[in-house]
Amino acid sequence: MEVGASMAMQSRAPRVGAGAAGGRRSVFLGCEKQARAGSLRVGAGTAGAAVVAVRARGTKPVAPLRCVRASPGSESLHNSVDEALLLKRKSEEVLLHLNGRCINLVGMMGSGKSTVGKILAEVLGYSFFDSDKLVEQAVGMPSVAQIFKVHSEAFFRENESNVLRGLSSMWRLVVATGGGAVIRPINWNYMKKGLSVWLDVPLDALAKRIAQVGTASRPLLDQPSDDPYTVAFTKLSMLAEQRGEAYANADARVSLEEIAAKQGHGDVSKLTPTDIAIEALLQIGNFVNGHPTIHGQVGDLQVDSQSRRIRTS
Repeated sequence: MEVGASMAMQSRAPRVGAGAAGGRRSVFLGCEKQARAGSLRVGAGTAGAAVVAVRARGTKPVAPLRCVRASPGSESLHNSVDEALLLKRKSEEVLLHLNGRCINLVGMMGSGKSTVGKILAEVLGYSFFDSDKLVEQAVGMPSVAQIFKVHSEAFFRENESNVLRGLSSMWRLVVATGGGAVIRPINWNYMKKGLSVWLDVPLDALAKRIAQVGTASRPLLDQPSDDPYTVAFTKLSMLAEQRGEAYANADARVSLEEIAAKQGHGDVSKLTPTDIAIEALLQIGNFVNGHPTIHGQVGDLQVDSQSRRIRTS
């Protein structure tokens, strides 16, 4: 059965409209006004995989950014204002060199890709997508965990690749990819049309985060245990061993340990999402300054494969 689905821009308050006709579902994408208007259809090569239809229409800005620390008082307000100003300045510097390229965030489950991605999308004027959510929409299931249970991980990975292929044809997007997206080489072909950024979080910190919120939504970690931290840490260690080299393929790396060391405390749990977003912009800036050319096609601009010079279509 072929399933048709669309992708709705995912901010803190997604707006998704859906309908059904003749056994097909259609959900429309609300995109930033900078996104190129048009239509994209991605067909799967195997039976049962999703067909993703994307139509860019109008404007849908992401939710306003608030950089506020939890602690009260004037010092906290001063720090949050400083963060916001630094974030704005770094985003303006990066925009000069991004040329509309998409940003794909990679990293282990629980590393904060969606949270940081929404901040980056807001300050850059980009649209935000969570690839896991788009797969759920494409196959008509409410969670990745259910897709794994009803179908298989292989089925999920195939649909994940279809979604990433569709997104790679667009521009001015920040995409939070699934933790395992890096294991398929074809996905790197799609992500390298833009920029890839690895959020590198210590396994101990990841295991603590996941143990606190539970593993029900993490199909690779979900198993009964009286010690969820140990279960999470053991499984994450195994996944890190399998995926470590793949994550290292990213164009830029954001190390939370290095950010914490710069701040003089060495405790990654004290870092705010804004701290991480600022470092991400710094690392993106370092990369694009050394690689100013555009991968593939962006809007109506193309790169000549021989001369590597930009030409208009």
